[in-house]
Amino acid sequence: MIDLAVYNRQGQEVDSLKVDESILGDSVRHPLLKQAVVMYQANKRVGTAATKSRGMVAGSTIKLFRQKGTGRARVGNIRTGKRVGGGVTFAKVARAFSKRMPTRQRRLARDSAVLAKLLSGDVVVVDELSFERPHTADFAGVLGNLKIERSCLVTVSDYDENLYKSARNIPRIAVMPVAELNAGDICSYRKMLFTKEAFLTFLNRNKTSES
Repeated sequence: MIDLAVYNRQGQEVDSLKVDESILGDSVRHPLLKQAVVMYQANKRVGTAATKSRGMVAGSTIKLFRQKGTGRARVGNIRTGKRVGGGVTFAKVARAFSKRMPTRQRRLARDSAVLAKLLSGDVVVVDELSFERPHTADFAGVLGNLKIERSCLVTVSDYDENLYKSARNIPRIAVMPVAELNAGDICSYRKMLFTKEAFLTFLNRNKTSES
């Protein structure tokens, strides 16, 4: 069992939670986690870079002059990659870099990513994170009270516009609903900040999926 403290917005411990590692797969599956991170990074690549080959540029296909007897170097047609305005020799073509993983593997990778954060002490749970209006300084103060000084993924139970607007101008901070958590985003940030409601929702979601 992992003992996890719950803090208030002033950084004071107000509660504690016990997390059973078996809910998150007992151990961190490093090969599966790497596979998931590679997939998420590959799916972010656009893959639209392309250049024109010699068959795509305008110009005649006739040999510019005869092979021998002119005293000049032999050449082919005007589309060759050696000439200005010719095609690219090994032209780039648009391609898809996307990869796929089964849903169950993606969930296991997500759980392994959260478990790795828990074991390394990089998960912080706060009792609530509601704001009456967007205010970046207030949210930055909460991060300071919780001693979060590096990149952090803030996880909430549902989308909160005031919280999102309060956090969007702070570098290396992202806000994400618990339903959208994935291994790629979790591994991209050093810390994870859960609201207590979001963390319990995440654990209960795993129990439901297992049963």
